[in-house]
Amino acid sequence: MSLAREGARYFVASAIALGVDFGVYVGLIRLGGVYYLAAAPIGFALGLATIYALSIGWVFSQRRLADARLEFGVFTLIGLAGLALNQLVLYVGVELLSLSYEMAKVASAGVVFCFNYALRKLLLFTRYSK
Repeated sequence: MSLAREGARYFVASAIALGVDFGVYVGLIRLGGVYYLAAAPIGFALGLATIYALSIGWVFSQRRLADARLEFGVFTLIGLAGLALNQLVLYVGVELLSLSYEMAKVASAGVVFCFNYALRKLLLFTRYSK
């Protein structure tokens, strides 16, 4: 599969995962009265599960690791690094730039998308050259 097609699929998969993440995030804040920095990891975790399922089933045609548990572990570690970046961008956006929590999440989504795609492609879904 071409890199452009794979990138487009990852973009669509990420949009779906972001919909899950964002919906849970906003729902917890608006309906549940949950603090935005506490709501973010919950939505992020559900989005992570969504993007993993779509990544292995639809986006990436090559997998570097044969052990699915190890692959999921590395995928999750990259996701946790993305979550830390997400939290930082949210905090800066809301507390320092006075953005709404929704706008801060939109900014975070763009940054974290690029970070996660690059690391996942490099570490998990590209075969080593021989």
